[in-house]
Amino acid sequence: MKVRFSRLAFVGSGIGSVAIVMCASNAIAQSSDTGAAPVAALGGVMLLFVVVLGLAAYVYMSLALSTIATKTGTPNPWLAWIPIANIFLMLGVAKKPMWWFLLFLIPLVNIVIAIMVWMAVAEARGKPNWWGVLMIVPLVNLVVPGYLAWAD
Repeated sequence: MKVRFSRLAFVGSGIGSVAIVMCASNAIAQSSDTGAAPVAALGGVMLLFVVVLGLAAYVYMSLALSTIATKTGTPNPWLAWIPIANIFLMLGVAKKPMWWFLLFLIPLVNIVIAIMVWMAVAEARGKPNWWGVLMIVPLVNLVVPGYLAWAD
């Protein structure tokens, strides 16, 4: 049942994204300018690409965090799939106080706190804590959760 639900949710979000893109491109194309239709189509394709890429990154990060929580024995690994609750799950894996959630709301402080939490998550998985520092490096921050989740 879980597999069917996740597939249906993925298909439903894809159909919804396509519907939004088509409506937006039709609205732009109805302007009096004759050259607006190709621009609207290109904008729609770019928007669809960004939505699909963002959805794929969200699924990857949620799956990695859920696996990390399962391997560390943290209760409720399904919280990784809920957008704000996944921060509480990360704090639980890192064994940090839950009030640190408030520090994630302060600009610039949240970067330091996120690094500290990811360092503690790496230590909880038995990896060197410098893996948490790598979360500030663009594109490498996509590899770190996967390494912490699936490396033995």
